[in-house]
Amino acid sequence: MQNDSYISTPPEATASSALAKLLSPIRQSRAFTYLWLGQWIAMLGSSVTMIILPIVIYNLTGSSTMMGLAMTIYMLPNVLILPVSGWIVDRTDRLRLIWLTNATRFLIMLTAAVLVFIDQLSLPVLYVGLALYGLMDGIFVPAYSALRAEIFTPDIRNAANALSQMSIQAVRLLGPAIGGLIVTFTSPGSGFALDSLTYLISLACFIGLGRFYVSSRKHTKQQTLTQDKMTKSSMMSDLLEGFRILKSHPWLWITIVIFSLLNICFQGIIAILVPWLFKIHYGFSPVVYGLAMAGTGVGAVLAALLFGSRSHWRHRGWLGYGGAILSGVALLLLSIVSWAPGLVLVMVLEGFGMMMFALIWETSLQELVPIESFGRVSSLDLLGSYALLPLGYLLVGWLADYRGGIWTIALFSIIGMLLLVAGLCTKGIRNFD
Repeated sequence: MQNDSYISTPPEATASSALAKLLSPIRQSRAFTYLWLGQWIAMLGSSVTMIILPIVIYNLTGSSTMMGLAMTIYMLPNVLILPVSGWIVDRTDRLRLIWLTNATRFLIMLTAAVLVFIDQLSLPVLYVGLALYGLMDGIFVPAYSALRAEIFTPDIRNAANALSQMSIQAVRLLGPAIGGLIVTFTSPGSGFALDSLTYLISLACFIGLGRFYVSSRKHTKQQTLTQDKMTKSSMMSDLLEGFRILKSHPWLWITIVIFSLLNICFQGIIAILVPWLFKIHYGFSPVVYGLAMAGTGVGAVLAALLFGSRSHWRHRGWLGYGGAILSGVALLLLSIVSWAPGLVLVMVLEGFGMMMFALIWETSLQELVPIESFGRVSSLDLLGSYALLPLGYLLVGWLADYRGGIWTIALFSIIGMLLLVAGLCTKGIRNFD
């Protein structure tokens, strides 16, 4: 007699179940669908611009230092607004802030496109645009994060985070390739124009979200109580509330401290030295650079598929930090590998590792932080991640010009991995489950 406990589930049934779990947020939440569409459409244009921008600056200057200055100019307003943007997000309508910032970014990219087409885009004008763009990002990201935490309810949270990240990374597969083709065969102005169009479509999606999101919030008792409480409190008390929440969770505050330093290392390499490596050091075409950056999207999609296939993960401290260390190993390999297909594969590895950390981090924030305080905590998280980046970008760019890009890539990837190992030595990280 056959024991039913040994009957295996057909692989196609397992795959179907995993796909159904992954797509469940679309079926269950109309608000999620509009939020999801609005974000990944905007990310399509941004991923094109992030490929075009370094190439434009290197064409104008040929200097890693100037590229570092450009990223610093973008990050500085972002960092300066973050201490208060979370307070703004928690005291105002989050959705209207998203409308405002998306509309402004649409106008910035449209202006850049027109200036390129009439051959009037200069480096100072580009820097002004980057500063305004960074300011808008400093408001948009905490607002979007808080809105996402509210809409990604516990019953769809893992699948919603995974599907959201998968779609964003999927468009990043397409975006870099499009950006490389645009620079190679047309004009950077076409890429800026595409970015402006995606922001316009994204704005329409977020306006559509308002039909579901606003109506559900107006009758929420908890939201009313929160607004009453916040009206009576001072701004300083509101700001300190974010610190109190972080302090109560070692996983949160230790990780923010570590990543404030880690981002100098890893983001400095990715934003400053990866474009230099492909364009200046090896002289590859923009298409090859685009494929390499698309490789990070491939790795990220694979990580999101894996993460979204389960509702619960154990030993998340080890898993998240292990993913980040894997990303560091990949960045170190950039200083060793010189074969173009090999470099693309290395970027796949980098994308996989960092996405695994990012998904664990995002779900942990949504679990541990109250909705009414999410904007402030999110802004503190971003402040910790970004505060040192302006200085870090300048340092990485200067050191690359002074000592050499390959040497700088190796140095900063090793320092980053040592920071992550130090984090794993603390109980608050190791025991996060």
